[in-house]
Amino acid sequence: MSVTVTAFYNFVTLADLPTLRASLLAAASEHGIKGTILIAPEGINATIAGPDEGIRRMLAWLRADARFAGLASKESYADEIPFGRLKVRIKREIVTLRRPEADPSQQVGTYVKPEHWNALIEDPDVIVIDTRNAYEVGIGTFKRAVDPATRAFSEFPDFVAANLDPARHKRIAMFCTGGIRCEKASSYLVSQGFPEVYHLEGGILKYLETIPSEESLWQGECFVFDERVALEHGVKPGSHVMCRHCGYPVAAEGESAHAPHCPRCSVGDEL
Repeated sequence: MSVTVTAFYNFVTLADLPTLRASLLAAASEHGIKGTILIAPEGINATIAGPDEGIRRMLAWLRADARFAGLASKESYADEIPFGRLKVRIKREIVTLRRPEADPSQQVGTYVKPEHWNALIEDPDVIVIDTRNAYEVGIGTFKRAVDPATRAFSEFPDFVAANLDPARHKRIAMFCTGGIRCEKASSYLVSQGFPEVYHLEGGILKYLETIPSEESLWQGECFVFDERVALEHGVKPGSHVMCRHCGYPVAAEGESAHAPHCPRCSVGDEL
C-alpha cells in the first residue's frame, strides 16, 4: 500500500487546546492516520501519515477552520506508515526555544523559495546557518553551512550570542527540515536587531522535492523524525538506519543494514 506522509505547521494564536486536541484525535482516527500532532498557544506542528485519501480529507478538514485556512503542507511517500501510533499533544511551544521575543506571528525574516535558494547561499557575503541539531547536520547539510553544534533548538540563542553580531553579520540565511525551526530562529534574529535575515521556505524537504539533484547544493541526506530515518532528493527514503541501541542515525552498508559501528555508542551489531 502506498502511504502519504505530510508535514505541516502554522503559527497562529490558539485557545481551548483540550477541545482542539479532542477534535484532532477524532478526525485523524476517522481517516486512518498515525503520527504526531503538537498544539500550543502559538500554533500547530505535525507530521502524519496514512492513505492518500485520508490525508487529503484531513488537510481539507483543517483548512476549513479559519485559523488554518492558509496551512501549507509538504508531502512525501512510503511503502508503509512510518509511525506506530497517533499522538496529539498539548505543549507550551510547538518548537521549543524559550524566548518569547521570537514570535513569528509578529515578526519574521524573509522567506526564500527553493528556486531562489542556491543564488542566495552562494553569495559570499551571506552567512548560511543550519538551525538543526548536530546529529541531523552530521548526515547532510548545504554547502557552506555553519553547524551551531546544538543538542537542542533551545541552545540556538546561546550560539547567536557567542558567534553573531548585528553590526558585522548583516546577511544571514537559515534553513531546517520543514521550515518551522528556521522561521522561529529568523524571528529571534530580527528581534535581536539583525538587519537582513532569510530562511528557506518549506525547509529542506521542499528543496529536495523541488530542485533537481543535478542543480542541488544539498550534500548527504535529510534526517526525518519517523521510521524512514532520512530522505534524499525527490523526498525518497535514503540509506540511513536507526541504531537500535541508542537511536542514532547510521549509514547502512549495502542491503544488509549492517554498519561497522555506531559513532555515538560504538556498537557494531546489526542495526
